[in-house]
Amino acid sequence: MEKGKGEESIGIAEGSTRQNLTFKEWLEWGRRQKMRENPERQGDLEAKEKSSPPSKGELPVISAAREELRGLRNASAQLILTLTPKDLQNMGAKNVCLMTDKNLSQLPPVKVVMDSLVKNGISFQVYDNVRVEPTDASFMDAIDFAKKGVFDAYVAVGGGSTMDTCKAANLYASSPKSEFLDYVNAPIGKGKPVSEPLKPLIAIPTTSGTGSETTGVAIFDYEHLKVKTGIASRAIKPTLGLVDPLHTLHMPGQVVANCGFDVLCHALESYTALPYHMRSPCPSNPISRPAYQGSNPISDIWSVQALRIVAKYLKRAVRNPDDLEARSNMHLASAFAGIGFGNAGVHLCHGMSYPISGLVKTYKAKDYNVDHPLVPHGLSVVLTSPAVFTFTAKMFPERHLETAEILGADTRTTKIQDAGPVLADTLRKFLFDLNVDDGLAAIGYSKADIPALVKGTLPQERVTKLAPRPQSEEDLSALFEASMKLY
Repeated sequence: MEKGKGEESIGIAEGSTRQNLTFKEWLEWGRRQKMRENPERQGDLEAKEKSSPPSKGELPVISAAREELRGLRNASAQLILTLTPKDLQNMGAKNVCLMTDKNLSQLPPVKVVMDSLVKNGISFQVYDNVRVEPTDASFMDAIDFAKKGVFDAYVAVGGGSTMDTCKAANLYASSPKSEFLDYVNAPIGKGKPVSEPLKPLIAIPTTSGTGSETTGVAIFDYEHLKVKTGIASRAIKPTLGLVDPLHTLHMPGQVVANCGFDVLCHALESYTALPYHMRSPCPSNPISRPAYQGSNPISDIWSVQALRIVAKYLKRAVRNPDDLEARSNMHLASAFAGIGFGNAGVHLCHGMSYPISGLVKTYKAKDYNVDHPLVPHGLSVVLTSPAVFTFTAKMFPERHLETAEILGADTRTTKIQDAGPVLADTLRKFLFDLNVDDGLAAIGYSKADIPALVKGTLPQERVTKLAPRPQSEEDLSALFEASMKLY
């Protein structure tokens, strides 16, 4: 999003265009565009705003009438119609791979992109077989498609699963002689540095969680070991991300919630991660420098701001699908947190989440249209958060207490040694208010599963080593046990 003039003002000059407006101005711009298209309805809409005042926390102008969203969607579509093909043309693209999943392939975000490519005469092929929560098999299917297509650019339209699948397809199509495990994170894969140049990739996120449009990470389930792992390299970062909150309006409430939990934990984990100057060992060659550097002053700025947005807007975004201000801010928070953790890293919540997702039994999350058992990534991450931050707060308790305050805790009389329990209780209340399942037991796990969950966490050293406090197998067992029940 380009920065406009007059950051604190929402005064808009006649003839202003979408491209030179600030975020707040854009919301008002969309409304005025709709009024210009239908001037006879202006009085009706204004009367509706007066007669139907918004509930507490809603944005008055946007939430007053759903009809106005159509005007905003049209403005968004025109922006994508303009930007995507122009960017591809500037990149010299002549044969484009458009990746998405089967659900999204029938929805406006994908149709708008396809229309824009057709209208501008750009040749493309669609791959819509992306799996929600990808596996090594689904990655390899997309990789085969990319290799056969000999594409010179990629466009990913979807959530983290789509963007990560597209990153992997781009990587291995650009390095066709590489074995699949060559670039997969050690110790599961070889963790080789990426030296091959990749093709341009434009990422258009349609969810507000992974921040994958900003990161050099691609996550998947490694089915042989029943754990999540991934590929981490700056080389696979998208060339460009088009972050448009209107692409998130199709998301059901529970999907919004689970995506938001991913943002929440990205921000919390990156801010409380081991500081960059304490990370070791240092690589002998810069090409071997890990993508995740530990908490640092620059990532801190992005992570804290993302956390503030989550605290203010996530509940609103879940409860009211017409609250465009909330949905828009959560989309920004996702990108902000992506920049934060994409450089600092995450730690135990994510490391422990991978076997929680990978060992799923029969649980199928509400509002997800899939044909397989599924623990959504954001849910698998957040269920351990109270236990994890109780554990890690013994190191850098000031940061843990600060995040508790951001999330709404009254910390004026709190003792610093109580930072962990205070943050944990704050998180429990936050999750309870959003009707989150009552711990791992509620999604099908029992104490008998803890050894397997610990075994699945141990290979996740890339992230678990960034926890501010080292952990033993016994510690991990205790954390999983404490996460069986939340409330």
